[in-house]
Amino acid sequence: MSQLALPLPLSPSYAAADFVPDASNEEALRWLAAPDRWPMGRLVLAGPPGTGKTHLLHIAAAAQGWELRQGPALRGLPPLPARGLALDEADAPAEEAALLHLLNACAEAGLPVLMAAAAPPSRWRIALPDLRSRLAATAVAMTGEPSDALLEALFAKHLADRQLALDPALAAFLRARLPRSAAAMAEAVARLDHAALGAGRRLTRRAALAALAPLLGDASETASEPALPAGPALL
Repeated sequence: MSQLALPLPLSPSYAAADFVPDASNEEALRWLAAPDRWPMGRLVLAGPPGTGKTHLLHIAAAAQGWELRQGPALRGLPPLPARGLALDEADAPAEEAALLHLLNACAEAGLPVLMAAAAPPSRWRIALPDLRSRLAATAVAMTGEPSDALLEALFAKHLADRQLALDPALAAFLRARLPRSAAAMAEAVARLDHAALGAGRRLTRRAALAALAPLLGDASETASEPALPAGPALL
């Protein structure tokens, strides 16, 4: 009887040592270096998926002793954090009133609030006028799409997070042909991981290209093949 291969729980590393400074996150790093200068004691990290916002949130929380919370879990009257708040997915609170209460309580207590979201607060779908007002007075630091060097580092990190082994030449061949975005790196490795679990062994070049076909487009058929060492894993 065959068994269905299930993906292992993904536990990405958010260690400070694993974060790669880049021109794309330079603005965010400058703001994070001086939380005492944030207007109203609040800062929003905003940018495309996969550009390091959650990683920076974890680094700042660990360094400052702030409490990590998730926007979609905010309900009722959330308790006041002890030293400060780091809120991921802040643009998707379960209850807007809960986020408003938390921002007001932190302001009254003089506690810093760091939030991460896919877009700046001006683009959040917020119905409560008072919450819109609080967010409009919040500083924003943008993260952008990474450089080629950072894309390579992100691809390697996603492979390591999923404990997925690829021949270095094959990994370089695939990464160079993927769309130049952090989100594409994450999706590509997720697809490779799923394909490897389905195959039950190390991925062949053919299987890797098939798994990434929706991302590679014509490149999967027309690109030159990499010069790879012979071996059963690469046939």
